[in-house]
Amino acid sequence: MKRAAALVCAAVASTAYLLTPAQPAQPTTGVRATPPGLAAPAQKELAQQIVASAENGTLNWRSAYGYVEDIGDGQGYTAGLIGFCTGTHDLLTLVEQYTRAHPGNALAPYLPALRRVDGTASHAGLDPGFPAAWRAESSVPAFRAAQDAERDRVYFNPAVRRGRADGLGALGQFIYYDALVFHGPGTGPTSFDGIRARATQQARTPAQGGDEAAYLEAFLDARRHAMLTRHPGIDTSRVDTTQRRFLHDGNLDLLPPLQWQVYGETYRVP
Repeated sequence: MKRAAALVCAAVASTAYLLTPAQPAQPTTGVRATPPGLAAPAQKELAQQIVASAENGTLNWRSAYGYVEDIGDGQGYTAGLIGFCTGTHDLLTLVEQYTRAHPGNALAPYLPALRRVDGTASHAGLDPGFPAAWRAESSVPAFRAAQDAERDRVYFNPAVRRGRADGLGALGQFIYYDALVFHGPGTGPTSFDGIRARATQQARTPAQGGDEAAYLEAFLDARRHAMLTRHPGIDTSRVDTTQRRFLHDGNLDLLPPLQWQVYGETYRVP
C-alpha cells in the first residue's frame, strides 16, 4: 500500500493522552444543537475515509490495519490504522494492552524491544521480524478491534467530546479529529491544545458565543501554521483543499456528496 509521503506520527508521550479540559464557556442561546455529530455511524465511517485519504492514499481505511513502514520521519516504524509509531508511545501502549488480553500473540515477543526504543527512531531488537509479525497479527480480528479501540480512545472520542464542548457540528469535530491524528494530544504549540489556544486568540468558539465558520477558519489557520512550524515546506492540502473546502462550501454538518483533493489526488464520496 502506498503511504502518503507527508504522514507524520502524532508526537504523543505517555502522559499526553490526557487532553487538557476545554476552556469553560458560558451557555449561549445562539449555539446550534450538535448531536450526534461525527459520532453517528455514517459520519464516523465518512471521517475514517477522509483521514485515510491523507494517511494512506485510499478511501478504504480498513486496508491499513497491516500497514507497517519506517517513513523516515524520526519516529521509528509507523504502523496500522491510524499511524501508530514505535517512537511515540502509542504503538507500545496498543501492543501492551492487546497482549494483556491476548497473551502469546505474534507481537508479544517484541514488547521488551518496543519499550527500549520508545521515544526514539531506533529499530534495535525489532528487525528483521517485527514488520512481518505486525502484518500477521493484523489478520486477527481481535487485533483489528484493538486498533479500532485505541484510535477511538486517543483520537476520535476526544475529538468529538472537545468539538461538542466547543459547540461544533460534524465538520468541526472532524477538523479536531484530523488535528489530533496528525499533531497528537498535548499542550505544546504544535500539539492539539496549542493549536486550539492559538485559534481562540483570534476567534471565539460557538460555545463562547462566536460564529462557527469564523472559529473554524481561525482553527485551520492555526493548524496550518503548526504544520509548517513542525515541518517547513510540508504539503498542507489536507487542510487547504480538504477541510477548508468543506468549510467554504458551508458544509458544517459534513454531509455527502463530498469532493476534495489531498497530496495531488482527488477523492469523492457520493
